[in-house]
Amino acid sequence: MENKRYKGLKVTEGTYVPPVTVNYPEDDPYVGLHKPVYDRKFPEVDANYPYLEETFLNRWRMFWGYIFILRTLGWILRVKYGLRWKVEGEKRWHRSSCSVRRWLRQFDMSRGAITIANHCYRHDCASVLTTFHANYHTRIPMFAPNFRTKDGYFMKLVGGIPIPEQEAGLSALKAFNAAFDEYNKRGYWFHIFPEAKRWDWYKPLRPFQKGAFTMSYKYNKPILPFAVTFRPRTGIWRFLGPKDEPCTQVIIGAPIYPDLTQPRATETERLLNETHQTICRLAGIEHNTWPSSL
Repeated sequence: MENKRYKGLKVTEGTYVPPVTVNYPEDDPYVGLHKPVYDRKFPEVDANYPYLEETFLNRWRMFWGYIFILRTLGWILRVKYGLRWKVEGEKRWHRSSCSVRRWLRQFDMSRGAITIANHCYRHDCASVLTTFHANYHTRIPMFAPNFRTKDGYFMKLVGGIPIPEQEAGLSALKAFNAAFDEYNKRGYWFHIFPEAKRWDWYKPLRPFQKGAFTMSYKYNKPILPFAVTFRPRTGIWRFLGPKDEPCTQVIIGAPIYPDLTQPRATETERLLNETHQTICRLAGIEHNTWPSSL
């Protein structure tokens, strides 16, 4: 299949680009390619939704959820997709998060951080959270209707917070923002996919939306960039996972800090562009065929 966004794509030597088997949209990078089944009950996401659900029961559930479910899923991904990771500049790949945690200690993360990644397969969120041994002090803004799918319980368990849709009104958005203000005060980490929609095994990096970078400036939190990349399914991995899906790996870049002495609009744009360029570099993309933003 031909996709014009692949025609001008240039990658570094040795960078693997999965075969294109989908007619990806050519002009709208925020189109949803998946048709989830919304067959689960979930509370109305409006001004009355508990965006700040910090009850003892909920914290207890998330604490054990991160220990058992996310860790278990991390091992499954290591087996099924050969998941591995490394810090930019390193040659050696890791499957233990201890090395990444040690590396992060050199940076000021006292206010938490906002982790950013490309959105390119179903388990990319778990892949990123596994690399640095995330804990239950992580919150993830997520597309509200997806909480009514079969993945809804897992999304909530790993700290997913539904983003109120426009129809919910301004009061719902204010309640959502107030909850994240409180999470920020408590030093929580946030994870955001600025590409918004998931396109499976897509190599070019799509334009970023501004929400994550506005949060970075507002909360004075650094952006921690992650690139989810691919490699051929060879050797033993041919027998451990789907033959039509590549193995996955994650490359982590140094934090990008907001400069609060600059105007918000200017600095938000700078954070967006620098993060987009950084993830392109981490992913081995020399020439990307999408702009950094629209």
